[in-house]
Amino acid sequence: MDKAPMTAKGHSDLERELKRLKTVERPDIIKAIAVAREHGDLSENAEYHAARERQAFVEGRVGIIEDLLSRAEVIDVSAITGKSIKFGATVKVADEDTDEKSTYQIVGEHEANIKAGLLSVTSPMARAMIGKTVGDSVEVTTPGGTKSYEIMAVKYK
Repeated sequence: MDKAPMTAKGHSDLERELKRLKTVERPDIIKAIAVAREHGDLSENAEYHAARERQAFVEGRVGIIEDLLSRAEVIDVSAITGKSIKFGATVKVADEDTDEKSTYQIVGEHEANIKAGLLSVTSPMARAMIGKTVGDSVEVTTPGGTKSYEIMAVKYK
């Protein structure tokens, strides 16, 4: 099995979500199924089918989270130093065409949220940046074509 790199925050977020699913969501679903069963014929009972769908989703998510946690390789970003970009780095880049600046932190796949500036380590942009330093240019192939970025700053926090 492959290790799943993640930050300490990502690991604790997963643990918190797993606890919520097991202690809040599961009991709520059990109650909803019980209430729906009391309404009679299950074949035409929309509440029952919705509760069963929710149960399937929650159980699937529990399985995914348990798998991720079992393969977790928690990386302490605060202990990383250096000038080159590695997992956990917070990188400020400037688009070489528009001069638009963006800041991203390279995190594990499940932590990625581009709107929050969290970039998956497996994304094309992160893979292009790994190993680079301030002043380097990186080219990233995107669905809209190739984009060039200049690395403005690298820090670990």
